[in-house]
Amino acid sequence: MAPDHRTAERFSDICRSVFVQSGICIAHLDPQLRIAAANGPFCGHIGASPADVLGRDVLDYLHPGVRERFRREFARLADGRSARFADEVIVVDAGGKPFQAELTGVAVRGSASDRVEVIVVLLRPDGTRRPDVASARQKLFSPVHARVLEGVAAGDSTVQLAARLFLSRGGVEYHVASLLRKMKVSNRPALISKGYALGVFAVGEWPPRVQPEFIAS
Repeated sequence: MAPDHRTAERFSDICRSVFVQSGICIAHLDPQLRIAAANGPFCGHIGASPADVLGRDVLDYLHPGVRERFRREFARLADGRSARFADEVIVVDAGGKPFQAELTGVAVRGSASDRVEVIVVLLRPDGTRRPDVASARQKLFSPVHARVLEGVAAGDSTVQLAARLFLSRGGVEYHVASLLRKMKVSNRPALISKGYALGVFAVGEWPPRVQPEFIAS
């Protein structure tokens, strides 16, 4: 039996109350992943006003190292291939500072059609700041350093890197030594591990790719 008008209004009031008063970080996205609404706790943890948050791509608030993975998860929600996902994520606030949270995405279909009209995002910060993760605003590498780091992470030898990047062997070794000093590690395996720990590589991609947010123009 279809609910009467008063029941539908009461359900709507309950939803609004949860959105506004629950203390849970909630945002509503349109199918293009733009933030259409965000409650006070969400904006508070992001460190931005509702006016600044509205219309922004929700991926802008995720750490560059995990954006592509979550872009795929949200795409599955938007096109109806998935109804829900939940995973740990590194969020970046408006000041560029990363923190750990659990992110849940839920696809909501329209009552008059089977199309996904809204994606609800629930964010549960665990209180952990991540100083060990590179800030999204840090330009850590020159373009050459980024290419060398990608090659090292892919297992390329000095000779292979020299041929691909049009450098001498000495030039490659110079840039590798410079990266070791910058990242404060002693060898190539540690350099790769530090890069992944900082989140400068795109997660789930091969060959390894340094995210453009960390490369100086």
